[in-house]
Amino acid sequence: MKTLPAQDVIYAFSNKHEPILRAAAGDTVKIDTFDCFKNQIQSSDQEVATIDWDQVNPATGPIFIEGAEIGDVLKVVIKDLEIGDQGVMVTGPKLGVMGHRMTAMESKIIPIQNGKAVFSERLQLPLNPMIGVIGVAPEGEPVSCGTPGSHGGNMDTKLITKGATLYFPVAVDGALFALGDFHAAMGDGEISVSGIEVPGSATVQFDVIKGGRLKHPLLENEEGLAFLVSAMTLDEAVSTAVEEMIDLLLTQSDLSVSEMTMLMSAAGEAQISQVVDPLVTARFFVPRHVLDGLNFHLFS
Repeated sequence: MKTLPAQDVIYAFSNKHEPILRAAAGDTVKIDTFDCFKNQIQSSDQEVATIDWDQVNPATGPIFIEGAEIGDVLKVVIKDLEIGDQGVMVTGPKLGVMGHRMTAMESKIIPIQNGKAVFSERLQLPLNPMIGVIGVAPEGEPVSCGTPGSHGGNMDTKLITKGATLYFPVAVDGALFALGDFHAAMGDGEISVSGIEVPGSATVQFDVIKGGRLKHPLLENEEGLAFLVSAMTLDEAVSTAVEEMIDLLLTQSDLSVSEMTMLMSAAGEAQISQVVDPLVTARFFVPRHVLDGLNFHLFS
């Protein structure tokens, strides 16, 4: 198994980056990461304003995937996800949903102990280790690691965890994959602008699906399938995710557009991922039993 230390990071997904590692289809790589503040906040007494904000949201990479060409799909299986023993949260003026009521930047150190996030003496939260930033290089201009898009990026989706498989549209040869911004736990929306930010490591396995031709990232797990779409508004993100899913399912179904729409309205789920980044992210999820009932097989 190949390894990639956290010292090699990017702050934007770009087709101009030189890869720091090459991997082939079938390879497994263990990737170490900083937290989203590059481990700069180690104490609640530390002034948040003193950190270097140019070093926020580092992603480890990029990795050149041999055989991945424009128009293909990069398959990424998250085999394992490990997190550090201390997390941090931040909020403040003009940040997140409640920033208009904040008067100063504030941070909170959250120990990770006995499988729980210790928010306070009375509140110990269950862990949901997940990856906030994950994706490939876009075709055009660089995209900050703090911004999500059709390339992936800062989608902050709590389904991106151990056992999930992600599929990314390849826009440049080699894909140039990177990831970072782990959370020990995060609720849908990430309303304060941060989850419980932690360093960690992810073990991922790559594959290349020739000619898959996705427009947006797709996530598969034991429970079902979801399109992840980022846009200026939730309305736009949800509408696009719904339509992409219906179009995908119709490729293997004799249902009409009307019937598939009714099925998705009865059994599909429009879900919010995050509402605090430069673009918001929503997902449309279809349960496994519906996929089985449709006899749908992804990329068959």
